[in-house]
Amino acid sequence: MKKKLSLPVQIFIALLLGIVVGLICYFAGLGDFTANYLKPFGDIFVNLLKFIVVPVVLFSMIDGIISMGDMRKVGSVAWKTIVYFMCTTAIACVIGLILANLFNGAGLFPTLSTEGVTYEASEFGGFMSVLVSIFPSNMWVSFTEANMLQVIVIALFFGGAILAAGEKAKLCRDIVTSFYAVIERLMAFIISLSPIGVFTYMSWVVATQGVEILGSLALVILCAYIGYVVHAVVVYSSAVRVFAGISPLRFFKGASAAMMFAFSTTSSAATIPVSKECADEMGADQDVAAFVLPLGATINMDGTAIYQCVATIFLATCAGMHLGLGQMVTIVITATLASIGTAGTPGAGMVMLTMVLTALNIPVDYIGLIVAVDRLFDMGRTCMNVTGDISCTLCVSKWEGKLVKKN
Repeated sequence: MKKKLSLPVQIFIALLLGIVVGLICYFAGLGDFTANYLKPFGDIFVNLLKFIVVPVVLFSMIDGIISMGDMRKVGSVAWKTIVYFMCTTAIACVIGLILANLFNGAGLFPTLSTEGVTYEASEFGGFMSVLVSIFPSNMWVSFTEANMLQVIVIALFFGGAILAAGEKAKLCRDIVTSFYAVIERLMAFIISLSPIGVFTYMSWVVATQGVEILGSLALVILCAYIGYVVHAVVVYSSAVRVFAGISPLRFFKGASAAMMFAFSTTSSAATIPVSKECADEMGADQDVAAFVLPLGATINMDGTAIYQCVATIFLATCAGMHLGLGQMVTIVITATLASIGTAGTPGAGMVMLTMVLTALNIPVDYIGLIVAVDRLFDMGRTCMNVTGDISCTLCVSKWEGKLVKKN
C-alpha cells in the first residue's frame, strides 16, 4: 500500500503548483479566469474554516479549562502567553527598524510622489473602547460575527463557571467533551481539503496581483520579507531551542503546514485548526494550545510589527522626514501596545499603522502609497504571526511541564 503524503507536503506541492499556474495565467492574460473560476473554490474552503473556527475555539478552550481543573492554572498560562507575545513583538519592531534604516540609508527605498494620494483611516476609539468591546453583550452576535476575543471571554466565563459549579456541572462537562470530539472529527475533514484552498488562492494571487503590482515597491516588500525571515530564524528558533528544547529544523518542519496555509490565505483565525494540528504533532499540550492559539490569533502581531516599522520609515522618506532615535522608540512602544489595543479590529494591520503614523505626525493619507501591495505584505506578516503562535504554544507547554517529547 502506498504511503499517503503528509499534509505539509501536500500543501507545499499545492503552493508550488499554484505559483506555476498563476504565472501561466498571468502571462496568458487569464487573470480573470483565476478570479472567476479558481478563487471561488478557495473562498469556499476559507468559509468552511471560518464556519468551524468559532466552535473549535469555544469548545476547545472550555474543555481545556475544565481539564486544567483550576482557574489559577489558566491564569498562569495567560500571563506567560501575553508576556511572550509582548516581548517578541518588541523585538520584531527593533528588527524591522534596523532593516528599514539600513535599506533607507543605502538609498534603496524609492521616493514616490505623494501628490493626490488619499487614504481613509479606519476609526479607532482608543484602548478603553477596545477594552469595553472585548466583553460581549450578546453571545450569539459574538458567534455570528466571529469576534474571537469575545468568544475567548465567553469560553473563559463558561469554563470558570463549570469549574466553580463542581459536581452539579457534570452534565455540562460531558456535553462539552462530546461536542469537542465531534468538532475535532469535522475539523480533520476540513483541514484535509487545505491543498485545494492553497492551490486556488496562490493561482489567483500570482495571476492577478503577485507580479503586476510590485513595481517600484519591490525593495520595500523585500525589506519586510527579510525582516520576517530574520525574526523567524533568530527569535523563534532561539525561543523553541532554549525554552522548549526543540531544534529549529524540527520546529519549522512541524509548523510548515500552518505557515504555508497562513501565507496563502492571509487569515490567522482561519489557520487556527491547522496550527493546532501542527502544535499537537510537536508535543504541545492540547489544553495549552486550546488557550494560546486563539489568543495569539487576535493579539500576536509580530509580522504586523515588522511591516509597520518598514512602512513607517518608507512613508517618512516619501514625506521628506528624517526620524530620530526618540521617534524610533516611539514606533516600538506604539506598535507593541497597539498589537494588544487593536486586537479583533478588522484590518488591524492598517489600523495599527494609522496609529503609528499619527504618533509621528506623518500624514495618514500616505498609506495610499502602499495599499495596492498590502496583500503581498499581509501574506508574509500573517505567516509570521501564526509561526509565533505555535512557538509560544510550545514554550508555554514546556513552562507548564506539559510538553510531550516526540521523535
